[in-house]
Amino acid sequence: MDQNYFRNLISKKDAHFSAKLIRLLLRIAAFPYATIIALRNIGFNLGLLRSYKIDIPVISIGNITAGGTGKTPIVIWLCNLLAGRNIKTAIISRGYKSKTGTLGDEAAMMVKNCPLAKIITNSDRVSSAHKAIEKYDVEAIVLDDAFQHRRIKRDLDIIAIDATCPFGFDRILPSGLLRESPNSLKRSQAVIITRIDQCTKNSLEEIETRIKSINPDILITHSTHKIVSAKMIKDETISIDELKKNKVFAFCGIGNPESFSKSLTGAGLEVVGEKFFNDHQDYTKDLLKDVEVLAKKSGADILLTTQKDWVKIALLAREVFDIKCAYVAIELDITKAKQELIELIDDIIKKDGVANV
Repeated sequence: MDQNYFRNLISKKDAHFSAKLIRLLLRIAAFPYATIIALRNIGFNLGLLRSYKIDIPVISIGNITAGGTGKTPIVIWLCNLLAGRNIKTAIISRGYKSKTGTLGDEAAMMVKNCPLAKIITNSDRVSSAHKAIEKYDVEAIVLDDAFQHRRIKRDLDIIAIDATCPFGFDRILPSGLLRESPNSLKRSQAVIITRIDQCTKNSLEEIETRIKSINPDILITHSTHKIVSAKMIKDETISIDELKKNKVFAFCGIGNPESFSKSLTGAGLEVVGEKFFNDHQDYTKDLLKDVEVLAKKSGADILLTTQKDWVKIALLAREVFDIKCAYVAIELDITKAKQELIELIDDIIKKDGVANV
């Protein structure tokens, strides 16, 4: 199913009778999934399902909703924080939608942005954790997208909540975007509300109030994805000021494509057209050629995409595009309780005996 159609469907933007019927069927389909997730969590809570303790600090970055909450920039920020403390770190990811023998788009981003971390993609994360310790002698493990993966015990759970769609329309997949109940936030110690620049102050306060009603002791921080430049082949950099002189055509295949478009306009860029694909889109020459046709029709001077898309299209772009194409380089800007979050992370590292802190 097309991702944009699905979002319009579950958000009730599509009010046609056929859409209402599909939503009813999706609610019925969500019941067995929700039951399985609930029973699984009960199993872990009661110790009926086993969680494995790892001998080094384990920090998990996850979410409670599907569809682009901004986890990867948090993973990158965390790994670079640990690297700055001379702590040897491994990132363990399941490698979602990656082909055998290759890195997925998110893992490839981590390789580029976390040069000192070891990246291991494997659906068996327990085995990966042991491999990281035995083969690479790492001192800390960062679990990517692992809140629902409870086979590894973690010392700290950090949850990314997208301010533009914080609770997945309050319905479990496939009726909504929730991967599990918001009450699961009771298992977490910290929340980073991402993209706060794309929501109102009142909305942000409502999100915080709801989180605190679930877990009064949780640390709540805020963040934005700050565009610092655009980068082309061989990391040729285009400054924000230079980008503002160009008409932009935006395209991407990510979980929340509208947030990408809003981030461009929020940075003061003139977006004259856009094309959104499904998350983890596999690009072909023909598909990119279609994007270029749309861009030229809109009068664009440059094509902009995300780094997640760029790792898959960089070589193809050189062959296909007649106009400039680049990805936007972003930095995670934690705007609230940053020091408290860092202290929480440092406490975990110290408690587990890593001497570098």
